[in-house]
Amino acid sequence: MWKGRFSQDTDEAVQKFTQSLDMDWRMALADIRGSIAHVRMLGHTGLLSEEEASVIEKNLCLIAEEVRNGALVPKVSLEDVHMNIESRLIELCGPTGAKLHMGRSRNDQANTTVRLWLRKELLDIWDGLNDLISSLLKKAEEHAETVVPGYTHLQQAQPISMGQFWMAHAHAFLRDAKRLFDAYDAVDESPLGCGALAGSTLPLDREFTCNDLGFSSVTGNSMDTVAHRDHFMDVLYFAAVFGGHVSRLSEDLIIYFSTEFGWVKLPDSFCTGSSIMPQKKNPDVLEILRGKAGQLNGALMDLLTMTKGIPLTYNRDLQDDKRSLLRTIDCLHGIFSVLPALIREVAVDEEAANRGFRDGLILATDVAEYLVLQGVPFRNAHEKVGRIVRHCLDNDKPLTSLTLQEWQDNIPEVKGDLIPLLSPKRSMERRDTLGGTSPAQVKLQIENISLRLMMFDKEAKEFRERIPEGY
Repeated sequence: MWKGRFSQDTDEAVQKFTQSLDMDWRMALADIRGSIAHVRMLGHTGLLSEEEASVIEKNLCLIAEEVRNGALVPKVSLEDVHMNIESRLIELCGPTGAKLHMGRSRNDQANTTVRLWLRKELLDIWDGLNDLISSLLKKAEEHAETVVPGYTHLQQAQPISMGQFWMAHAHAFLRDAKRLFDAYDAVDESPLGCGALAGSTLPLDREFTCNDLGFSSVTGNSMDTVAHRDHFMDVLYFAAVFGGHVSRLSEDLIIYFSTEFGWVKLPDSFCTGSSIMPQKKNPDVLEILRGKAGQLNGALMDLLTMTKGIPLTYNRDLQDDKRSLLRTIDCLHGIFSVLPALIREVAVDEEAANRGFRDGLILATDVAEYLVLQGVPFRNAHEKVGRIVRHCLDNDKPLTSLTLQEWQDNIPEVKGDLIPLLSPKRSMERRDTLGGTSPAQVKLQIENISLRLMMFDKEAKEFRERIPEGY
């Protein structure tokens, strides 16, 4: 494509080193659809005759069919998806095909191609995220009345509804949904017509191609458009934070599944055994999911580092911007292929969970708050309950085994109405503040997030309706 300027052919090693077909051939149909919009615009503005525009579009559609059925095999010597498509077009319609690239650079062409491809991918990712959150909501509804230990510092803290546990993760993933849709908005801008960096002297109509491709708007500055990859970073940031949330959920389930905890039960179909130890049931899927966070974090750091020191506008460093992006998209699809289904199969052994309550100390905060209602300042109540906890530990007695007399000997403010309150289930039910762990609050959270999911899904449907067919 640059043979007019150069007196030597490109070295074969350089061709292999600089090619990007291993990345961008999967975007061939998106590239063709971007070219169709460009050709329609050239015809609309009179830069191509009606016949020329029709011939080019007809042959681009033919090439798209060749891509679909595998008849078109790309050549590394042509470097990337864009030149392979254009070369094939010229083979089919001669000099007319050579007119396709007028008013366009690979800088805005490649940018358009990736954005077209990425919009669909992000909507597919939304489907996976929606499935994951919906699975958590179903588990929360199933376990709204199930009492398990809640932890801080991985030490028993207070009794919670297992439904509250599932909803805690659902809330985190819902924030990820917001980040995903923000990333979609950043991607949903048309760069076509920005050219190499400065626009064009030709009478291009950027609004025409924007509308033809279903973008929400055109980008605002041609130099910035071909130089930045902020929209990629928005996607990678979403993925990195999401990966952290997946890792945390996986870690929780791995811990609670261990023999020492033993109150989460994982399905056999999502576990593996040991090559030497016949008794083993290993949470390998969750462990691999936990490990994906490193890959997703690394992708973000890769692009942040790549873009930190390059000058305006386009530089070839940016060819590799897609490597981390594509790995991330593939990683996300992999996560969604297993995690929602695994969640739906998780069981909870409430009896095993409640064995951890035997010393009753998880109810200490309930006693302190009871004393507050009797008029005892909280810091004084904290100290009084701390002393009775020490009394229970020294005498190897569960907190729940103390008689009313023992309570009053240690804390005179205690009355007979405290004793009925001292059960994990009662403790959980009484934590009825907004967003708290009572079954009523868990059910309210389920309703609220279900509504949010419907709103996100409606938005996703509107996005899909704007995406044109053909790729």
